Amino acid sequence: MASTQVIRVKGSIPSKFVSRKKLKSRQGAFGYYRPNHFAFIPGDPELKIEDFMMYNEPEEEEQHDPSEDEESPETNDGNRFMGLGGYSQHSTQFNTSQSRKSFNQKYIPVSYNFVDYVLKRDQGLSRLETQKVNIEYGTRHLLTTGMFKEHPIGLNRVNKVFCSQWLSDHQIVMGTRCNKLLVYDINNHNIDIIPSLLSSEPARNPDHQSGIHAVEINYSKTLLATGAQNSRDLAVYKLPTLDPVCVGEKAHSEWILDITWLDNEFLVSGSTDGKLALWRIEEKMEPDDVEKETIPNYSHIQPVKVKKCFGADKVRALIFNENLNEIVALSMNAYVHIWDSNRFWQKMSRKLPHAMDNACLTKREDCSLYAIGSKSHFTLLDPRTLHHVKKVNARVSGCSVRSISFHKDILTIGTGIGVIMVYDMRAGKYMESTMNSGRAVVLKSTKGWVNPDEAYHDLIRNIEHTPAIYSHCYDWSGTRLFTAGGPLDDQLKGNYAALWC
Repeated sequence: MASTQVIRVKGSIPSKFVSRKKLKSRQGAFGYYRPNHFAFIPGDPELKIEDFMMYNEPEEEEQHDPSEDEESPETNDGNRFMGLGGYSQHSTQFNTSQSRKSFNQKYIPVSYNFVDYVLKRDQGLSRLETQKVNIEYGTRHLLTTGMFKEHPIGLNRVNKVFCSQWLSDHQIVMGTRCNKLLVYDINNHNIDIIPSLLSSEPARNPDHQSGIHAVEINYSKTLLATGAQNSRDLAVYKLPTLDPVCVGEKAHSEWILDITWLDNEFLVSGSTDGKLALWRIEEKMEPDDVEKETIPNYSHIQPVKVKKCFGADKVRALIFNENLNEIVALSMNAYVHIWDSNRFWQKMSRKLPHAMDNACLTKREDCSLYAIGSKSHFTLLDPRTLHHVKKVNARVSGCSVRSISFHKDILTIGTGIGVIMVYDMRAGKYMESTMNSGRAVVLKSTKGWVNPDEAYHDLIRNIEHTPAIYSHCYDWSGTRLFTAGGPLDDQLKGNYAALWC
């Protein structure tokens, strides 16, 4: 009597044994393409920009070497040793070793008490059992328990703080609307004014300035890039002494709104003229006039390359994705533009879902997510496809998101009405307080300083004044939050700065 035996294979079947339905190709104006796929559109400047645009690489770039496409023998050998489970021999051995647990992990319960963790580390037992402290734990605990308290900082008659960065554990650098670069010391509460750097031509130093909109530090924390006395020029200082290094000029015809470092030597600046400029800051730069005895003495440089960002009227914000080697530019006409950082050419542009007041852009620390703030929403984008992962409404309609930042799984949003909101990426909702059940975590700022004459006219018109949070940043531990800004109305003169701890 014949019998049937059923064999069960543990794991996944390789894709080459699975039949797939082939998609029919259609002929279009640009060749054959598949349905539900984007067409590859050449970057002709005369074409009208659509919701999604992709650009061809310029012809003047270096040609492709066909020898690079040859597969290495290591890759072919790895494919030959693929088993029925879909895993190679190397990955199977790695998973087997990971599945083995020590005696302590199996039979002794792990203590999550911080005191026990410190004692084990002091006794040298951490080599037997690896444990790490969650960096965001302190920030999350302070926010949910309401332990963050505001400590206002007086900035005298400074007009609006647009940007800020932590220099050290006790120093914060900030740029203002009145074109001043300030350094605040938390220990002694002193404020130092760093002299602005001048251009090589006196005609390039106009009386009217738009302010310093960006302050960025390179990865090795040896250089600081910001705006010069002329808002169209770039200024670079040496850290930690803040000695002047150079002034970058003759790249932009309008104000510089943002700066991003590509590495310790190259950086990119974006301006309201819709252009991106690539700069190179060498390690040792000699001053223009070595025999000049005046101090400070610094050099003047010109950009390596300047290119127009197609489809952007004004470049508002810039970030650099280290994983994909891409420069992400946000324009004020609600578009996101992707540039190749290696060859410095534009790859694609995508329309944002919300068109009003897109003012800020940030990325997650692992470059796995982008966040963009607009009038009444903030949008989360996938860096690989630029599709919006989630669109979240602000808790207050029309609050105008002015600053946004990631701290691990905590997204902090500064608004134009003096309210700081916190969004929990793990829970997928606004962070709730553990002290008051069902109540969201909100930090409300004080009024700050406003010019008395302007505040008097503002009071007559029965308009309640609240400062806009133009900038905020956590320190390395996440237990201190610096917030700064000023009046949202451009006609009002004032400032706000505070330290939450």
